[in-house]
Amino acid sequence: MRAAGALFEERACNALRQAGLMLLARNFHTRHGELDLVMRHGDTVVFVEVRHRMRALHGDAASSVTPTKQAKLVSAAHLWLSAHPQHAQRPCRFDVVCYDGPADAARMTWLRNAFEAS
Repeated sequence: MRAAGALFEERACNALRQAGLMLLARNFHTRHGELDLVMRHGDTVVFVEVRHRMRALHGDAASSVTPTKQAKLVSAAHLWLSAHPQHAQRPCRFDVVCYDGPADAARMTWLRNAFEAS
């Protein structure tokens, strides 16, 4: 499972780099969870959650980023910003990159500004 996650994180990172984002950090671990990718898009710090669902039995990949998961990502983002004060005053957003279906056929869906920090 972890290897599959790494594969999709790498795919997402490459696609986002091609779209003009710059990687700042990957797999930032905190007591609130992990930030898959931290990137910069212009002046904006982008916290990217990468999700893959093989089957939609319990919803698609996007629906797996529940309000509870969002709260954990926001908390982890605060800790990342505290550890990287040079970025603390930049605007921030939360993006979700989703892949649904078998790995060899899964297409990327990029949800920019997928949710707001509350």
